[in-house]
Amino acid sequence: MLGRMLWRDLWHLRGPLMAAALVVACGIAVLVALRGTHQSLLLAQSDYYQSHRLADVFAHLRRAPDSLAEQMRQWPGVAQVQTRLMVEVTVDVPGLAEPAMAKLVSVPGTHRPVLNDVQLVRGRYLDAGASDQVLVSEAFALANGLQVGDTLGAVLHGRQKTLVIVGIALSPEFVYEAGSGMIFPDNRRYGVMWIAHETLAPAFDMQGAFNDVSVSLGRGASEPTVIAALDGLLLRYGGLSAHGRDLQLSHRFLSDELGELGVMTTALPSLFLVVSAFLLYLVLSRLVATQRPQIGLLKAFGFTDWRVGLHYFGFAAVTVLIGLWVGVPVGLVLGQMFVDIYRDFFHFPSLHFVVDPDLVGLCVGVSLLSAGAGALLSVRRAMGLAPAEAMRPESPVSYRAGTWLQQGWSTGLPASVRMIGRNLLRRPWRAVGSVLGIACAMGLLLLGRFAMDAPQHMLSVQFNQVQRDDVMVTYNEARGPRALLEMAAMDGVIQVEPFRALPAWLQHGHRRKRIDVMGLMPGNGLHQLLDARLQPVDLPPQGLVLSAKLADILGLAPGDRVSLEALEGRRPVLDMPVVSVVDEMLGLGAYMDAAALARLLGEDHTSSGAYLRIEADKALQVYERLKRMPAVAGVAVAHATQQSVRETMARAFFFFSGILLVFACVIIAGMVYNSARIALSERGNELASLAVLGFTQREVAFLLLGEQVALLALAVPVGLGVGYGLCALLVPLFDRDLFRVPLVLTPWSYAYAVLAACGASVLSGLLVARRIRRLDLIAVLKTRE
Repeated sequence: MLGRMLWRDLWHLRGPLMAAALVVACGIAVLVALRGTHQSLLLAQSDYYQSHRLADVFAHLRRAPDSLAEQMRQWPGVAQVQTRLMVEVTVDVPGLAEPAMAKLVSVPGTHRPVLNDVQLVRGRYLDAGASDQVLVSEAFALANGLQVGDTLGAVLHGRQKTLVIVGIALSPEFVYEAGSGMIFPDNRRYGVMWIAHETLAPAFDMQGAFNDVSVSLGRGASEPTVIAALDGLLLRYGGLSAHGRDLQLSHRFLSDELGELGVMTTALPSLFLVVSAFLLYLVLSRLVATQRPQIGLLKAFGFTDWRVGLHYFGFAAVTVLIGLWVGVPVGLVLGQMFVDIYRDFFHFPSLHFVVDPDLVGLCVGVSLLSAGAGALLSVRRAMGLAPAEAMRPESPVSYRAGTWLQQGWSTGLPASVRMIGRNLLRRPWRAVGSVLGIACAMGLLLLGRFAMDAPQHMLSVQFNQVQRDDVMVTYNEARGPRALLEMAAMDGVIQVEPFRALPAWLQHGHRRKRIDVMGLMPGNGLHQLLDARLQPVDLPPQGLVLSAKLADILGLAPGDRVSLEALEGRRPVLDMPVVSVVDEMLGLGAYMDAAALARLLGEDHTSSGAYLRIEADKALQVYERLKRMPAVAGVAVAHATQQSVRETMARAFFFFSGILLVFACVIIAGMVYNSARIALSERGNELASLAVLGFTQREVAFLLLGEQVALLALAVPVGLGVGYGLCALLVPLFDRDLFRVPLVLTPWSYAYAVLAACGASVLSGLLVARRIRRLDLIAVLKTRE
């Protein structure tokens, strides 16, 4: 009998229950998609690192003899040592106007690397003794349409060389393939190539030497001890400080992304499930109120409190089942789409969306828990009703006029508005819950827009105010004024501004950080420093200017002094004052006047590269000349970098924002629809009476839907505040050494959230208005109050 009652009531309340079930489905879908993606990335990372032997410790230096490798192998805790050459060169890619950059990594010509092994995707490994063969990273090859057998032009230590692609490869060392200082990968203009050590060493006069070393550790080894030993051994050879995997660029990006994904895996599903619990509370509380007589009869005929309680818990269980039935398949599809997007950023030999059976159990558990929490109060209320008490209609909460209705100004309001206000104030907690539900959904909408607004702002500031150059050129080593004169003499170059990048240790007390100190030209040149208000900051004639993040890491403030240990030349240790702090969103910066830095180092007009402004109609000529300049190791074209980043954002962030839009609209529509349906159920007799007394359908609908409009109006400012707060909570999550995401939301983003909320509310209101038009006045008036 109770089963038949359950199915009858489920059919009668199918609209509100389906609204709650859809919100449950959204939460389940997000949980399946995000957690499955997180597990898939972790599994792919673990398998790849282990099977291809990613090193544990890395160090780069200027030049050291190969004989040091055997000495390192004898250290306690060291399992494997691999020495190699690693250099960056300019590459002439067919079909690409701008010069590309490639990181050349030497590998043994006769056997596979013992660490950081490559995975061949297509083609074959290098032939022994071949001097012109390379393996090219898959991302670089795909972006440029390169195939096995194609050729590339490269400048190796001042000499032009043609390289033949014999294989397309991957490496665990370059899962995230981005150059130094890059946030997003630009696979069209930056790639990795592996070349035989026997070919690369003579080209750079490095026979019998290496400039990069990777070390794997045995079980129980102390990583800090090995790093300290490496630093001590390589100091005299120009060592630039060893580091573990945590500071390896690719691994760091991947680890940060996994951390952020882990946070989102918990936060987003929780929001959906809390809202679904509230919707179930609305439905069941009304159901218990309308079925008081039935509950009294059931108990009078011997049904126990627990049996009655389980009957109403059945509503929650069915809602969860529908949510699971819809949410799990949608989550699987979304998870596969997320993994497809991650393949554009993280390059694994095998990355598939994997669903752990435990994940399905987790979905069932958390959805039942949330539904049970939403049903609990209503079920306890049904279980606590005594049979005699249940047979009587429920007494109204209060008969007195509300406080605001007793105010003089309220008498001028239309009667319909006073009725709407009275009904909202009679159940304030329900109104608060509806407002918060809609507000949380609006917060999700703003969160999706924040994912686009913040990077757009970063791009605008970086390329329009900070880096005002057209092209940034880096040399293969620090050079004198002749290189600068060659740049200035090129046809099409309007302005040349040199810079000096000095690798150094900054130390303040026990805090140390390895960074590049940039020597810039004073004045408002092609590279500006900005304060927190985005106003230009002048370089002082003496002392350092630090980025706010670096100053925070080192515990420094303007007026403090910091020890600067240069890692080039005579490697002097200098005591420097911190003059000011600037606000930067990219990297960790330390800046000096170029002339002051040169004096401290005893150099004469030495530069590490130059910023160029060029004529747009002669850009291709400049690019062709830069491709063949022996001194040039890298070229970054501003407009090409911006275009690449915007394309990357379009692929990832627009999809994420679209998913949040759909799910947030489901929440808003569910909240408005359920609130209106419950109000219609509660006030059906009253509304039918008004219709009989002469009220038009429009006036009756206004009384009902006007409450939802009032709730929406209250929810809009709250939702905008919630959205801003959610974005503010996410900002520390993206506060990294490599970049910091600013808290930026454009006016259009606020309008977008408001319009989406209004649109979802209008659709729900139309469904309820349709039901009002079909109201059977006679049947409703016969219903007991």
